[in-house]
Amino acid sequence: MLWPRHYEQQADAAKGETAFGAFVKVDRGGQVIVMVPQAELGQGVFTLFAQIVADELGADWRTVAVQPAPPGPVYANRLLAREWFDGPVKRAFGSWGDSAVDEYARRSSLMLTGGSTSVANFYEDLRKAGAAARVLLCMAAAARWDVAWEACDIVNGIVSDGKHKVRIGEIAHEAAGFKLPPVLPFRPDDRDDALVGSDAPRLDVPAKIDGSANYAADIRLPDMIYAAIRQGPVNAAGLKSIDEGAARKVQGMIGIVREQGWVAVTARNWWAANQALDRLDPVFTLSGPALDDHAIGKALDDAFAGDNGAGFFKRGDVQPVFDRAKVVRADYAVAPALHLPLEPMAATARVREGDVEVWMPTQAPVLARQAIAKALDVAESSVTVYPLFAGGSFGVKMEVDAGVQAALIARAARAPVQLLWSRSEDIIRDCPRPPAKARMTARLGPTGFVQGWSAKVAAPAALAQVWRRVGHGETRAAALASTAGKADALAVAGMDLPYAIPNFQVDHYPADIDLPAGRWRGNADSYGTFFSESFIDELAIVSGVEPLSFRIQMLGAHPRLVQCLTTCATLGGWQGGLRGSGQGIACHMMRGAYIAVLVEAGFSQGRVAVQRMVAVVDAGNQINPDIARQQIEGGLIFGLAAALGAAPGYRNSMPVAMRLCDYGLPHLRDTGDVMVEFLDNPTGDPIGVGEIGVPAVAPALASALSTISGKRYRQLPIIGKTA
Repeated sequence: MLWPRHYEQQADAAKGETAFGAFVKVDRGGQVIVMVPQAELGQGVFTLFAQIVADELGADWRTVAVQPAPPGPVYANRLLAREWFDGPVKRAFGSWGDSAVDEYARRSSLMLTGGSTSVANFYEDLRKAGAAARVLLCMAAAARWDVAWEACDIVNGIVSDGKHKVRIGEIAHEAAGFKLPPVLPFRPDDRDDALVGSDAPRLDVPAKIDGSANYAADIRLPDMIYAAIRQGPVNAAGLKSIDEGAARKVQGMIGIVREQGWVAVTARNWWAANQALDRLDPVFTLSGPALDDHAIGKALDDAFAGDNGAGFFKRGDVQPVFDRAKVVRADYAVAPALHLPLEPMAATARVREGDVEVWMPTQAPVLARQAIAKALDVAESSVTVYPLFAGGSFGVKMEVDAGVQAALIARAARAPVQLLWSRSEDIIRDCPRPPAKARMTARLGPTGFVQGWSAKVAAPAALAQVWRRVGHGETRAAALASTAGKADALAVAGMDLPYAIPNFQVDHYPADIDLPAGRWRGNADSYGTFFSESFIDELAIVSGVEPLSFRIQMLGAHPRLVQCLTTCATLGGWQGGLRGSGQGIACHMMRGAYIAVLVEAGFSQGRVAVQRMVAVVDAGNQINPDIARQQIEGGLIFGLAAALGAAPGYRNSMPVAMRLCDYGLPHLRDTGDVMVEFLDNPTGDPIGVGEIGVPAVAPALASALSTISGKRYRQLPIIGKTA
């Protein structure tokens, strides 16, 4: 069980295609097809993976295509698996922990997208795949010309030794028969014609613009019918009653499918299914008392009084520093935050004897396949999941519910079924970023340095819940029970600060709330950074030191973060956080990447109006700078949405608002100018930037607004929450 294995996986090749390992295929026409095991969520992963391979191979970018990869061990996302299992596995295996997780991920074919890990996890694999294909193609050409293969190279899909030329498609089949040398030669990184590091056109955009890209709701199958679903309040336990007679009066309605905890209606079109579902008027029983905002707040407060808290980050000893000393205290809170992607949950399924097919956007296709097989009680090998483009996710497409439901409905209806959650259903059944509260305490020294820091955070263990649901196939209620009372380092991720504070401690107090929580863009870093950076700003005010200088004096061990801060301050015209300036600044370090964000904002007609956001990022050598910039810009807007809205508010176990327009999401007029600058770091390996743009926005905005109003904003969403 523990002995490492070696995997010689080959990509599935169609007629006329030749596979070069697991990641690269070349067809007779010279098209290079890159196998991509990651979900395309709009973050550009199809383009980035293809760019890495094409650069190393020497392909013509105009002839490069991508194909979603089927399940396989070499497609496992080891980095994201380490994130989930790092704590318990390292406690069990010590220094062997990473190897143990990697082996588990491979043997389980744990294909996952998330955590800004895609490029970091597969970068070396893709480089090797491109280099291997180039070497084999050069060997085949050299054999034809009776020259040394080292004298050959590939440029724009053509192999040449300086005298002869041949297209890679003409020799692909021959090339597959050669044997690779012990050491693969890689291309120099600083080439003038390098594809990596250039703003290569995105591969997914043309199909999205002309409408030919398929999403789950675009799939059309012969004899397909449509389904609408109702799952009840957030803590629904089961279906109590329905009005079947009223539902059957809707023209086009076909049937009703009841399962544990939900009911669906099938019809000739989705509109008829949804109308019949409304008339069905399902009533649900609850697993406990009705959930509301007061119950959520009380559960967070009760967590601090419990004895399940655990410390995860610690330096020195804070207690002696705080004893009989004057300390600074502040309490912070964040509300649950919904994902709210433009595409609600959707899936299309066809169930036949011994053959189950499901089309769905998913960040965990292998786990989705396992869940579908378990629900239908069929062999996993009989289930095929076709991963599609996702119309936004922010973490919610890690959940597999829609695929399971579509398969169950299709089996019951004995026809292909397309299931689409309504917007209200998507809001009600969302597993949001968890609510959290923090009790921050610090002691300042006579020169303004922080001598002691304590952060106590009450929050549910959201990522542990996700793994119980998705990885173990537990229901929402079972996942809540499995993680109850268990502290988790991932619930306070991002709070191990870069500042040189000699006595430092962060504790997590698990809060048991009947609200299932999920993955979210930035995860715990999103609220942890709001707590930490807002408190840093308050400490700077107490110490009488300008906020930027206050940070820099404690960042001697992180010069890259200092450079981000100083560059951001220069580009943004930092005025020192003066009263009335409307400026706030914050920084964060996440998975080896660094960011500083300056926000300039004020109030206009009762709304927060952001005039400008400036972000400076150090994230290694980016594969495609334009895509990286898009990701940071998107992260900034997402962070702004979390600061201003996205909080549902719960009453009687239901969100108060059911429409996107009710969630205070920023409009174009609210965001102002957005400037993103990347620092040159050509020697650094590429680092994912899908999440790092999110965490620092809220504390920077809160500080900016404080300079206008004179109040401290210690809760998210910000408006109406002051201290």
